[in-house]
Formats: sequence, structure tokens, C-alpha cells
Amino acid sequence: MSQSLAQIYIHIVFSTKYRKPLIQTEIEEELYAYIGGIIKTLKGNSIKINGVSNHIHILTTLPKTVTLSKYLEEIKRSSSKWIKTKGADYKNFSWQRGYGAFSVSSYKVDVVKNYIAKQKEHHKSQDFKEEFIEFLDEYKIEYDDRYLWD
Repeated sequence: MSQSLAQIYIHIVFSTKYRKPLIQTEIEEELYAYIGGIIKTLKGNSIKINGVSNHIHILTTLPKTVTLSKYLEEIKRSSSKWIKTKGADYKNFSWQRGYGAFSVSSYKVDVVKNYIAKQKEHHKSQDFKEEFIEFLDEYKIEYDDRYLWD
């Protein structure tokens, strides 16, 4: 085959450092748009970005020329740098070091997109820790609780 073809959908979840409620409603849409721009620059396709004050969800395609870890590193680094320009409330902003990345089948893209769209409603009844543990269990990802929340 003379060309490389790929369509890999990823549901990414990461939080603010120590899961502090730092993403204020007045900047969240601008933050999501900025992250969408980073993804586009990296040759990914941002399908849906949404979250709450202490974490975000991104449904995206993984570019065929970038590793997942480099993709996340650039999204988090650039968005953290950008958000610090948004005023005194954000001067110490940072993302938690780790992340969750979960594969999504093409026929489940709409289901995940709708799930991400309803984050504010969803988190009225479930906190981030419970949600994240559910993802890890659903995907059968082994983890050490001692290092999950540092």
C-alpha cells in the first residue's frame, strides 16, 4: 500500500491539578475552542469538547503522525499556557499530570459525543472520581489507587 490511512477515535479525559474547580463558565467555551485549534494544528479532528469546572472530555481523532502521549502533551501544554493569559484567577493554572484515553468504535462516536455534551447535567449526580473509575473498569484498565489521584 502506498499510503497510510487511519481513523482512530479517542475519548480523552483529564482534570485540573488536584481537581480544583478552576475552569470558570465565562472562559470555558473559549478554552474548548482553543483546544480545538490545537487539535486542528496537530492534524486531528476535534469532534466534541466539554466539561465542568475541574475536568474536561475530548472526543477526537488521533492523527496518524503523532503518538497519543505527544498529542496530549501538546494539548495540555498549549492550553495551560493560554489559560494563564486570561487573568489573575488563572495565573497558577495547571492540568493534572495524567490522563485517561479510551478508544471509541466508529459506530459509538455519536453516543460518546452526546455523553460529552451532557457533562454538566451528568455531574449533578456523579463526581469525577466515580466517573473515571467507571471508565477504567469498563475498559478493564488496571490501576493503582495510590497513584491515581496525586
